[in-house]
Amino acid sequence: MKLLILTNNPNRASFRQRIGMYLDALTASGIDCTTAVLPPGALARYRLFKKARDFDGVFLHKKGLNLLDAYVLRRNCRRLIYNYDDAVMYSDKKPERVSLSHLLPFRRTARLADMIIVGSPYLAEQSRRLNANVKVLPIGLDTEEYLVRQEGGSDGKIRLVWIGSDSTLAYLAELKPVLEKIGRTFDHVVLRIIGDSFFDLQHLPVEKHPWRRQTRAQDLAAGDIGLGPLPSNPFTEGKCSFKILEYSCSGLPVVASPVGTNTVFVREGVTGFLVSSHAQWYDRLAELITDPQLRARMGRAGVLQAKEYDVRVIGRKFAGLISDFLRSESKE
Repeated sequence: MKLLILTNNPNRASFRQRIGMYLDALTASGIDCTTAVLPPGALARYRLFKKARDFDGVFLHKKGLNLLDAYVLRRNCRRLIYNYDDAVMYSDKKPERVSLSHLLPFRRTARLADMIIVGSPYLAEQSRRLNANVKVLPIGLDTEEYLVRQEGGSDGKIRLVWIGSDSTLAYLAELKPVLEKIGRTFDHVVLRIIGDSFFDLQHLPVEKHPWRRQTRAQDLAAGDIGLGPLPSNPFTEGKCSFKILEYSCSGLPVVASPVGTNTVFVREGVTGFLVSSHAQWYDRLAELITDPQLRARMGRAGVLQAKEYDVRVIGRKFAGLISDFLRSESKE
């Protein structure tokens, strides 16, 4: 079987996490994958979509289609699989307002698809209003790429860790009052930011570590407590919480907002805490800072939970969904 994978950017984290890491699993299940970048011009896209006739199916990553693209692609592909892991129907800049530029392409593409694969029940709910064949597949990670924090190797500091991109740093910045209070209360606590942009705090030292694939595992494993703040709005409810899995895989207890799949990946009181207010953030962080046994116990539980989302486990499910779908349809 042959599958054409269409994406705006194969170097994006969302592509790597939702498709790239599963290409070997797809190949092992008998699917020959070809990845193509969606070109900017209408004529170039027309030519690309015409090639869909040579494939058993098209896997469209995240992109919502305009009217012309939808018409051409649907006429030329045998089966269309639509995959997204963000609330693409909302604007991340103004999530409370209806954005027709996001909503209409999403609705059009969801209605055209023969199968939709999403990363959370919330995202599935958005699609099931438009399409009956929606599958939920949680995000996965390669647990073998991460290092588990080792007890006894600390320099006496307790490190609060946040990992993320420039676009989500604002979520961490909302915790500045809490972090400043932590810094005033505990003189041995520091904040470690792993990303591509940073900020400073007045009362809490900040370690700034640029995100690099080669060093992120070591940077995470040197931490003590993972932070997963998210505001609650229609866009963030669609977040699939990859950083939470990274923390757990590294043996860190997690304190996070009860938003998106944070509520799935954080087992309350077992692998971490879910908190809503600044007072709760402070109380739970202070509890973990002062209780090394609790940190260690939650860290061990997190490592075990993360194994449930290992790329080899999720990859088999992902490949099974696609191969079963293509095979069943090809018999019709």
